[in-house]
Amino acid sequence: MNINFEYDDVKASERLEIFAGKKLTKLFDKHDNIIRADVFFKKENTSKPDTGIICNIRLSIPGPRLFAESSTGSFEASIVSSIDELERQLRKRKDKLSRVK
Repeated sequence: MNINFEYDDVKASERLEIFAGKKLTKLFDKHDNIIRADVFFKKENTSKPDTGIICNIRLSIPGPRLFAESSTGSFEASIVSSIDELERQLRKRKDKLSRVK
C-alpha cells in the first residue's frame, strides 16, 4: 500500500495524513487490487462557509484510475466523503467485472 500526499496552499499536517491513512487502509483491505492512492488537499476561497476545503483522492488500480473530489467545511469531512465515493466506484467496477466473467 502506497499513499502519496500533496498540499496546495495548505500547511502539511501529520494528523490529516494519519486520518486519511486509516480510512484508506480500510478501503485497501476490502479491495486488494488497489496499487496506490494519491491524496490532494487544497483550500479554495468561497462565499459559503460549508465548502472550500477540498480533498481529491485518485486510486491507481488495474484499468482506468478512479477519482473522487469533495468540498466541505473541514478536511476530515472531505476525506470521508471522497472515500465513500471511491467505495461506490469500486463496488460498481467489481460488480461489472463479475458479470463479464
